[in-house]
Amino acid sequence: MQKNKPLVSIIMNCYNGEKFLKTSIRSVINQSYKNWELIFWDNFSNDKSENIFRKFKDKRLKFFKGKKFVKLYNARNLAIKKASGDFICFLDTDDYYKKNYLKEFVKKISVEKCSIVCSKYLIKNYKKKDLYINNNKDFPNILSTQSLLNKYVIGVLAIMIKKKILKDFKFNKNYEVIGDFDLFIKLSTIYKIHYINKPLAVYRVHGDNFSAKKLNIYINELKNWVLVFNKKNKNKYDLNRLKTFVMKLKIKSHIKKFFLNTNYL
Repeated sequence: MQKNKPLVSIIMNCYNGEKFLKTSIRSVINQSYKNWELIFWDNFSNDKSENIFRKFKDKRLKFFKGKKFVKLYNARNLAIKKASGDFICFLDTDDYYKKNYLKEFVKKISVEKCSIVCSKYLIKNYKKKDLYINNNKDFPNILSTQSLLNKYVIGVLAIMIKKKILKDFKFNKNYEVIGDFDLFIKLSTIYKIHYINKPLAVYRVHGDNFSAKKLNIYINELKNWVLVFNKKNKNKYDLNRLKTFVMKLKIKSHIKKFFLNTNYL
């Protein structure tokens, strides 16, 4: 362990995540920063995820299994309760960290004396084998709520939050898709979110990420979120870009339905 270094709890929620799980866990074990624990929450999987996890022999890897399957954001809240770290970050079973992920985040927190930090991340297309950055432009050191509403650049795999904050603010367990967005926007209205302008994690895109069904859920959740957020904040923020984004998603959904219901292709 590294003395005088904060303990970081990495939350890994797993539901039938065997496909890429080894890579994700190895990316944690291989971190240059050593004072961490991995909270692995098995959300009642029925594949080989538990067997894969238990093959790794490291005392910092901690296994918990739910008594029944629950929605993702409920599972995240349950996993956070098991964490002992000063700071929390997240890693899904199909994503992975670059070697200096934790080191860079802890350094930023130490230098800025802040409670929330996020970074750029890479997007890896599983089928096409290409790799590209989630945002090519550099952002200011601190992300404002309005800048995030204009262009949302936070990935759950590329954020570190002081644990104390997540005792007071939890993921909305009713959401299926936008729980991360909802929580992080809410936090941005209260806390300064510092930004690292380099990619430190890799998000893997594959066929199971986002089905047509989830796209419709995403649209409905965002549409309702806009109404609630506007009401709570009394139209303080400009949501026009977000509304345009929702409209584009609707068009995309309709186009998908059209091609699924015709023999055109």
